[in-house]
This record gives sequence, C-alpha cells and structure tokens, in this order.
Amino acid sequence: MKNGIIYQHPGHLIRRAQQISISIFAEHCRTHGATSIQYSILYTVERNPGIDQISLANLVALDRSNTGEVVGRLEEKGLLRRSSGATDRRTKRLYLTRSGAALVKAMTPDVEKAQESILAPLSEDERQTFKVLLGKLVDLNNALSRAPERPKVMRKAS
Repeated sequence: MKNGIIYQHPGHLIRRAQQISISIFAEHCRTHGATSIQYSILYTVERNPGIDQISLANLVALDRSNTGEVVGRLEEKGLLRRSSGATDRRTKRLYLTRSGAALVKAMTPDVEKAQESILAPLSEDERQTFKVLLGKLVDLNNALSRAPERPKVMRKAS
C-alpha cells in the first residue's frame, strides 16, 4: 500500500510530530496523571496568579470552551481554585492550590526530559535550527489558528 506524496506534506508531518510529542510527554509524565494541556494551564497559572480564564486561554492558545472544561477538571482534582473578581463577579480568577503547585514542581523535570527526548534524534545545531524555524512558522501563521496565541493580551484584575 502506498500513500505517496502525503509523506511530504508539511501538515501531515506536523500532525505526526504532534502525535509523537504527545506520546513522549505521556511516557515521561505518566506517573503524574496530568496531560500536557493540563500542565501548560497549571504552569501558566503558577506564573500568573489571579489570571482570568480568557487571558489564560489566550496565553496557552486554547479555545475558551476547552479552557473552561480543563480548568473545571483541574478544580475538581483540587489543583486549581476559581475566585470571583472583586469588581466583576462574572470574572473568574484562577489560583493554584498547594497540590497544584506541588504537581507543577514535581512534573517540571519530567516535562523537560520529554522535551529533550523529542529533539534527541537531532544534532545540537539541528535542534536550534528546528526550534527557530518552527517558532517562525507558528508566529507567522498564528492568526490562522482557531485558537491563536495572544501572549500580550492580559486582562486587568477586577
């Protein structure tokens, strides 16, 4: 069975690279019981205590509904807590619990090992080139995403 040119399509290769990345992350972080998306949310909240869900979604490039679902699951697990904003009760501010902070601290070395494993087949020069080119591709195509990353969009605390 042949699939021909599909193996040369950037979209196919990016999808395969993402599948491989998720598998490697899962292998390295299996004992922690959190997905890469959950880790990215916990990590971002740790560095931005009191961030609202919309700003969080913008920083981690997730759509708002998925962010709300993941935040809800993390809250149920006791890793995050939501608090109403001081001036706008509809705004939900996010904070790590002690358990959430402990999980981020425990996971971070394994996440870093996973990142190293993803790039392990490449030489050091190839790794640097790959990261620069992939970053450029992501940055220049960011607006085309269904959930574009908006790192500079931060809502003021309410």
